Amino acid sequence: MNPTIELLKSHRSIRKFTEQKISHELLLELIRAGQSAATSSHVQAYSVIHVKNPANRKKIAELAGGQAYVADASDFLVFCADMKRPTEASESTGANVVRGMTEQLLVASVDTALMAQNVAVAAESEGLGICYIGGIRNDPQAVSDLLGLPEHVYPVFGMCLGYPAQTPDIKPRLPVEAILKEDYYDEDHEQVAAFDDTMQRYYSERSGGTKDTNWSKNLTPLFDTKLRPHMRDFLIERGFKMK
Repeated sequence: MNPTIELLKSHRSIRKFTEQKISHELLLELIRAGQSAATSSHVQAYSVIHVKNPANRKKIAELAGGQAYVADASDFLVFCADMKRPTEASESTGANVVRGMTEQLLVASVDTALMAQNVAVAAESEGLGICYIGGIRNDPQAVSDLLGLPEHVYPVFGMCLGYPAQTPDIKPRLPVEAILKEDYYDEDHEQVAAFDDTMQRYYSERSGGTKDTNWSKNLTPLFDTKLRPHMRDFLIERGFKMK
């Protein structure tokens, strides 16, 4: 083990923050660290909106499902997949640019996620806490309108940043044997069953015995309904035609 691996394995989402503010200089360094992440063909298909306006923060908290920590954290960032900048840069050279390809959507989304995770790790290395906010996709059009996002840019997720006011337990992960396959994909039912037992104990201990659930049961709301069915039409309206 080394300190970097230990830091990565110690991640937990933080939803309560102190009133201490992150310095602007540190925030810039976190963004620079994010920019050092791998990026497909050096496209760097992302933009980050630092939401400072308190009214906008409160509105996003509501749009994200009433997540108050969006407004309470020292800083809130919205990570956006951005194909506007690279396609316009290419077009400026005289290229006959093709827009709206599914691959462009994938590249921008992956670039954004890699960049954001670098920011998260850099923040945690400085003693900060973070919490990803996927809830901004509950109403991505309203978030886009609020932030003035143009065509070919869409909000992937938000991130709360601040100094932690809590020390929650590290949530268990699936056993590595379920994730790491040798040469070919194989079934992992036994590992999942064992993990359900682990999560059953975790939730029971964390809730003082009042929460009776496991990993598989917690997945039900994600898969027994059409989760955020508006996203396809929203992305098409953003200029990603899924060609």
